[in-house]
Amino acid sequence: MWLPPAVASLLFAIALGHSTHHVEQDFSPERLNKLQEKWGTDWGFSGVSTYAHLPHTRCLTQPETAFDIGIIGAPFDTAVSYRPGARFGPRAIRAGSARQTSFRGFNPRANLNPYTSWAKIIDCGDIPVTPFDNALALKQMSEAFVELGTRPSSEKSQASESTYLHKPKLLTLGGDHSIALPALRALKQAYGKPVAVVHFDAHLDTWHPAKYPSAWIDPDDEAPQSFFNHGSMFWLAATEGLIANGSSVHAGLRTRLSGDDTTDYDDDSQQGWIRIATDDIDEIGVKGIIKSILDRVGTETPVYLSIDIDVIDPGMAPATGTPEPGGWTTRELIRILRGIETMNVIGADIVEVSPAYDSAAETTGLAAAQVAYEIITSIVKKGLLEQAKAGENIGNTRDEL
Repeated sequence: MWLPPAVASLLFAIALGHSTHHVEQDFSPERLNKLQEKWGTDWGFSGVSTYAHLPHTRCLTQPETAFDIGIIGAPFDTAVSYRPGARFGPRAIRAGSARQTSFRGFNPRANLNPYTSWAKIIDCGDIPVTPFDNALALKQMSEAFVELGTRPSSEKSQASESTYLHKPKLLTLGGDHSIALPALRALKQAYGKPVAVVHFDAHLDTWHPAKYPSAWIDPDDEAPQSFFNHGSMFWLAATEGLIANGSSVHAGLRTRLSGDDTTDYDDDSQQGWIRIATDDIDEIGVKGIIKSILDRVGTETPVYLSIDIDVIDPGMAPATGTPEPGGWTTRELIRILRGIETMNVIGADIVEVSPAYDSAAETTGLAAAQVAYEIITSIVKKGLLEQAKAGENIGNTRDEL
């Protein structure tokens, strides 16, 4: 005789002598706190791979989630000119951050633990970018950054007198460097004006797209899809009015130029950039590099901080799309980033990590994760300084938010 599954389960439970009564669960704060103490901590090698073991929320589908700093992956790499693979960069950087935890996250140079300070920091997951159509991918990323740019910061940050805390900050894990264009579009929309860019890279990335071989481009096509690439996104950003005139700086340059002269530099200067070469560190030192950057952008101008991992020498960070020998050491880059911590950073990216070319030690992913940690630390420290200027203290522990 056939019985409905629910009836069969009931008879089976009775036959076994099991009670069918609902058992009340203890969800008291005391028990929940105890469970958290016992099971709420991950080691570097355990847990789901989020950046620094931060809480994960799929921010693009959960607009009610407020945050002060969001880590967002942009796994896109079909605008590269040489080695692909940066679509796996977000995954590699998250893996490289595995030894960063809230219980061992104190940064002695800043005298704070960014993961337990005032900021609500979450891993927002990745933008699901198509690998088949660059025009569609650009649209997806542009809309994603705009969407996240409309989100509120945490409730207590909203209540602060400091406007620096009113808008959440995004740290994007690339992906190739072209992802900076949709990020800059969203920032202009969110802040209502162009922003300055501090760009760490071996390359200019301000090349006119036609500097690449272009005989196949339809002359009647005013915006061919190939113009969107990882060497021209700042040129595109300048033509769209996304970058403030005379505001921005490249650091770590050591690229070859196109043609037979320095016309690339002339074009770059016309777009409002100054250039700091890798070799300049031998003449003016780390402090000189820091001074040159701060003299250019100051501490009040809204800044987008864009870091191509190829600014580091490929002997230390080999896993990148367009490696250039003779770069800065990881230590030099980190010291410079620490020295410019007073900048008004409103968004940042770390790009061009292509883990397929990394060593077994995963040195490039580790370097990128440490760079991310320094950026997060500086944003949190800037927030504390801005609160102090406003004569307030909204709390120094994340648990209070």
